[in-house]
Amino acid sequence: MKIGFAGLGVMGGPMARHLVHAGHDVTGFNRSPDKARTWAAAHGGRFAARIAEAADGAELFILCVGNDEDVRQVVSEALSHLGAGAVIVDHTTTSARVAREMAALAAEDGRQFIDAPVSGGQAGAENGQLSVMAGGDAAALARVEPALMAYSKAVKHMGPSGSGQLTKMVNQIAIAGVVQGLAEAVHFAEVAGLDTTATYDAISKGAAQSWQMDNRWKTMAEGQFEFGFAVDWMRKDLGLVLDEARSNGAHLALTALVDQFYSEVQAMGGARWDTSSLAARLQDRKPLA
Repeated sequence: MKIGFAGLGVMGGPMARHLVHAGHDVTGFNRSPDKARTWAAAHGGRFAARIAEAADGAELFILCVGNDEDVRQVVSEALSHLGAGAVIVDHTTTSARVAREMAALAAEDGRQFIDAPVSGGQAGAENGQLSVMAGGDAAALARVEPALMAYSKAVKHMGPSGSGQLTKMVNQIAIAGVVQGLAEAVHFAEVAGLDTTATYDAISKGAAQSWQMDNRWKTMAEGQFEFGFAVDWMRKDLGLVLDEARSNGAHLALTALVDQFYSEVQAMGGARWDTSSLAARLQDRKPLA
């Protein structure tokens, strides 16, 4: 397919690379032109200095940018330059509101917009093992799914526009609660004088087991927090979750509390630490008398 790709950062760069290696004609755009130029030279794609150039005649236009306003800007600049009947796939984590807004805008212009946030982090992007949760027209998604599988292990249609973003919110709610529980478990084991490695061995094959435990227990205990998805990004995502909850009436007391704990991590200088750094705010705390 002829593909335009906007946003060649730690997630978008590897995703666009996989598309090139799968044989697609990919033109990449990044707000930092040097990054797009470097990406193209390294992977054999083409780079564009402007969004309109990346979108020109594209059958599929993919975004992996920062926030709602970035999506609005990129889509508005790209839309009229896309090929007839083109599909826009947005991998940015945004509000469900902007997903619906962009879907309506694209439909007015004879195109389709799919909100398709991902789970799997930087490692998933690098290894082509992302999970995609998608909202929008099912037939449009089916047309482009073979291309998306270049960097994905699963693509799941979740319903109408906005459903992908709502599903990503569920994902972040679940992660926030599990990571906080794990941080407290590691902290408790340390304060109780247990060997944390032996404790992991004892509990990790039972009901307490999780991906977070298998991949972050040891590093939490060692105070290592350099594993990708940053606290700043998680707080952005949890802000979207809590904003949606205020409008739909969902009760998210734990999620709101964990969001505040992440604000403490930011205040500690951990804005770029990964999400497991919830453990950091407990590690210097002394046991209560």
